[in-house]
Amino acid sequence: MKILHSADIHLRSTDDERWEALQVLLSVAREQKADVFVISGDLFHKDRDAEMLRPKIRELFSKNEFPILILPGNHDARLISDMYFGRNVVLLTDLFQPCIIGNVAFYGFAFEPMDEHRVLDRLQQLSRHLLPDHTNILLFHGELLDVMFKRSDVGDDDESGYMPVRLSFFREIDIDYVLAGHFHTRFDIRPLPDEGYFVYPGSPVSITRRETGRRKVNIFEVGSPPEEYLLDTPHYEVVYVTLDPFDKTDPLTIIKERLNPVHPNAKVLLTVDGYFNKDTIGRNEKSLADGISTIAYPQCIEIRNEFRDIQQVLDDELFTVFLGKLEARNDFGIRQNHIKELVIRAMIEAKK
Repeated sequence: MKILHSADIHLRSTDDERWEALQVLLSVAREQKADVFVISGDLFHKDRDAEMLRPKIRELFSKNEFPILILPGNHDARLISDMYFGRNVVLLTDLFQPCIIGNVAFYGFAFEPMDEHRVLDRLQQLSRHLLPDHTNILLFHGELLDVMFKRSDVGDDDESGYMPVRLSFFREIDIDYVLAGHFHTRFDIRPLPDEGYFVYPGSPVSITRRETGRRKVNIFEVGSPPEEYLLDTPHYEVVYVTLDPFDKTDPLTIIKERLNPVHPNAKVLLTVDGYFNKDTIGRNEKSLADGISTIAYPQCIEIRNEFRDIQQVLDDELFTVFLGKLEARNDFGIRQNHIKELVIRAMIEAKK
């Protein structure tokens, strides 16, 4: 059995990038011949979005031959099992009532506000309901405390206590896979204590500017490790360019080269810092900024110009003498550029 596992789509409407990402996921499921599509929480951004979008979701989901399993997350916790989201769609809202497909039992640990002690207690109760002759898969939406993360890694939530769990909780519990959601920023796999895997796929589309880089989904054959699959969905990409005042290359050429390999669906957050010599490149600060805006449009949605023209520093006799002595020595190695930058900063401050 091949499973496609995603989470944290946070749907709000049918005419934005999140809806587009859901359509991409369904296309990938068809292309990869997935037998089951699992959504481990936060399909919707809010409960009212689930209510408004249900007719369109029914239409979209009913076109697929594979079953779609949906787990309520903290953003759509009011989803209940008798809501109809389309043909072959199952809402997993009762932890002890699995959805059995072939020889695989899918259990859904729907979101509830609870601390880690109660989570552990529920998992221990679940262990008595697992089917020993099946592959047991748990859908879970919460925080794995073994993963180092910031509050921003789970989207725009700023509270704590989203069903915290530890890998040790699964010791001597016959779970083969934990297909999780709630952790947005990246694809993350952790081994379970007694074999098996705990996996976060990350959000399939950038929900905030903190979710950078191409987004991924988890596709795997039951019995094999989870595998990340790159998506062609909208996402944020951070690009830094640091100008070297001793490099005579046109900065715009450097920036173009850095932007060329960026994915066409990326929305770039560009920062250009460092120093340059206007006499060398034939541009002042304003003309350089104007040139960056021209070549960066429309893919760069944010441009931070933090560069400085230091032509006066480079022409200063004191700096010229220092530079000559520094370059005459060969014992600084890779630290030489760092030393140059420190002196440049000091001379900028001295000239204020």
